[in-house]
Amino acid sequence: MGNTRILSCGKSLENYYICINNKVVGFTQRSGEKGDLIYFSVKVDKKTVCGARGILDEVTDYKPWEDSDRYVQVFRVKNIEYCNPFDLSILKEYGGTYYGAKYFQRSKSIKEVDAVNRLDIEFANNKISKLYVFESNVESDIDNSTEEQDESEDLITDNDKPTEAFAEDDRLDIMGTFQTIKFKNETDPIMGLEPLVSDYFFKLFTHFKEENTILIAQNRLFGTTSLKNINNETIPGIKGIPDALLISYDKENINTSIKINLIEYECYGEGKIKSTQKFNYLNGIVIPQLIRFASTFSIVTDDKIRKNTIDEWVDKIMNYIDGEEVLTNKIKGWIKELNPNVKERQIDRMFDKELRNAFESNIRIILVIDELTPEQKETIKNIINSFKLNNTNSKNKDNFIEFSSYIVRLEQKIGIIDKESSFALSFQE
Repeated sequence: MGNTRILSCGKSLENYYICINNKVVGFTQRSGEKGDLIYFSVKVDKKTVCGARGILDEVTDYKPWEDSDRYVQVFRVKNIEYCNPFDLSILKEYGGTYYGAKYFQRSKSIKEVDAVNRLDIEFANNKISKLYVFESNVESDIDNSTEEQDESEDLITDNDKPTEAFAEDDRLDIMGTFQTIKFKNETDPIMGLEPLVSDYFFKLFTHFKEENTILIAQNRLFGTTSLKNINNETIPGIKGIPDALLISYDKENINTSIKINLIEYECYGEGKIKSTQKFNYLNGIVIPQLIRFASTFSIVTDDKIRKNTIDEWVDKIMNYIDGEEVLTNKIKGWIKELNPNVKERQIDRMFDKELRNAFESNIRIILVIDELTPEQKETIKNIINSFKLNNTNSKNKDNFIEFSSYIVRLEQKIGIIDKESSFALSFQE
């Protein structure tokens, strides 16, 4: 058994229901570990109550919340149980006046054995078979803006000294200090963004588990179908070539277990310093490239062109996997998990079908870049999401191409203070 934690959804009933119904938990810091026992809490009628609990399973990149960017670590949840909501103020007996700051904020692990046992007893005494649904007239927020700090702040009055609410072990532990330096460009073999990210991809993006993904980091292998004019000449600016392809597997996905991720690396680096250079590069190069990717697999594109591209890409994926025994065994494991009785000779055909389903219903474009503002990210996301997919049987109300972006920076060490600590300070001139 791992640690015991309380996940506070603040006043947001919507986030509370999203977490439980989708069996997923998001943390704003890297707090959780697989195997941790999580008690779900929400504040209603001025009381913080618990109505469910579960065990953290595998890390995932699935983020069903509208404010998904807030969550840096997300887990699937298994073995979910339900109870009639009970008041978590019972923890005041163990955590003192500032039990909210001690137990709710940042979902810290609960150290006191008596407090852990009390939670277990209260839950068992109130256990029910299905999720308790609060009445519509309860006092709570129906939007999805989780407010993790509400719990501790509400328990500190104006006459209190806030510093008393935090113990010495609440202080952030600093591993070292760093300075942000620029990548040379996108492709430089020593200080280029793309080579470095490719080499350390799974160390950097830990929510992509290597056993559940196949990364094809060959930036000339996959190209979208080009168009020709009446003179049989290729029309420039139509064809797009992603820098990498990531095939991810998630048996819990409601549409298809396979997701196709088109990865595009872009870098301002040392060569694009001025704001006008960055503006022109983003709007003249980056965004049009992403649009080409999205349009290729969207219903806005001619059926024949889309089908030709899918056929070509599926063939290349299958050929790439056939050349690697490790990848072949990985695919066998995925398909056998989905279909335990599958025969060996059927595996390739079933994976081929899963790939084609993914191209129709489960595509995401991933931009990895060294600089991007929240406003720019939101603009690009809205553009890409406007491209609809062809899957008429989608169980999602929105059947569009997804978009994610990751800002990657190069940091140079100044000094190491404590190798065992979790946080670091960095600065950029």
